[in-house]
Amino acid sequence: MTPTPFSRQVSPNWEAFRDCIAGAGTPSRVHNIELFLDPEVQRAVAKEFGLLEGLDSDDPFFLARAHIRIQRFLGYDYVVAGVDPIAADFGFARMTVDDTAELARDSGRHYIDEHRGPISNWAEFNAYRWPAHSDITTNTLAWYESNLPDDMCVIGGLTSHFSEWLTWLMGYETLCYALFDDRDLVRAICDRILELTRHITEQILQFDCVKFIWGSDDLGYRTSTLISPDDTREFILPGHREMAQLAHDHGCLYLLHSCGNLREIIPDLIDDVRIDAKHSFEDTIEQVTDVKYTYGQRIALLGGIDVDFLCRATPEQIRERVRNTLDVCLPGGRYCLGTGNSVANYIPLGNYLAMLDEGRRYTC
Repeated sequence: MTPTPFSRQVSPNWEAFRDCIAGAGTPSRVHNIELFLDPEVQRAVAKEFGLLEGLDSDDPFFLARAHIRIQRFLGYDYVVAGVDPIAADFGFARMTVDDTAELARDSGRHYIDEHRGPISNWAEFNAYRWPAHSDITTNTLAWYESNLPDDMCVIGGLTSHFSEWLTWLMGYETLCYALFDDRDLVRAICDRILELTRHITEQILQFDCVKFIWGSDDLGYRTSTLISPDDTREFILPGHREMAQLAHDHGCLYLLHSCGNLREIIPDLIDDVRIDAKHSFEDTIEQVTDVKYTYGQRIALLGGIDVDFLCRATPEQIRERVRNTLDVCLPGGRYCLGTGNSVANYIPLGNYLAMLDEGRRYTC
């Protein structure tokens, strides 16, 4: 029998999960959500609790089978899946440093070079090889369509990297100059990103098991948007608006993950883009319990247990914060429990599991 760190067992129910996000009323139990768990965390959970027993590592869909087991064990109602990894190399300029986390990755921790990317002028734009539609395949999604348990769904993603790909392709510093010196180049890159993202999202939405589209696109930093609110409205938000419309046309909800201070554009995201939920909350910007009384009355709020807090707090402090957060955010629905960003490999595993367990204990 598989050991468990949880005081109560739960079964996936993707329909109740969707209803909770859509605001159909206070759910019968707490639902969890994460942008992702670092692979090191997934492996640690699988090893500690024997979740991979009986799986064949040579199976071409071994990772998908393992993902289902891990998600179900942890109490999630879904898996996140998108198109298969794109074979084409985007050529992003990366830097690598040692990973000092307890569950460190051997390859180190990677960062994007903010100074200059592969496209800094028109000559580089014209020479750049964009992934072709033939590079986009959906073998994993097709496998999930036939093999995912009926009580789970797929969150289609992560997609809609309009701001991220723009800054990674140009380099953030180069982009800032280009917004003054050559806005036509910025527009041309944005148009190509939109064309590729449209095709990717259309491919994801072919599958009935997909019930959400998760746009993941960091738009800001601690005090503001990465580029001005007006430039964000001109170059970035139209792509999200189109992806949200595509999702809605297929009966899916559109979730947005974005780090940073988005206060200036929250009205645009709700009224123009028409996002259904907002993910990523950092205590130094805004606490999810405060937002519940403002724009949290109109869209769902996802996560919000601050990552820095999870790293530093005791399990008892984490349990108290989970209870207080649920007391404020869960009535009426439109809230799912999770970290403020993702389950990074530097969060103590016991602290993460304490957060999940306290959610299971909570009486709605």
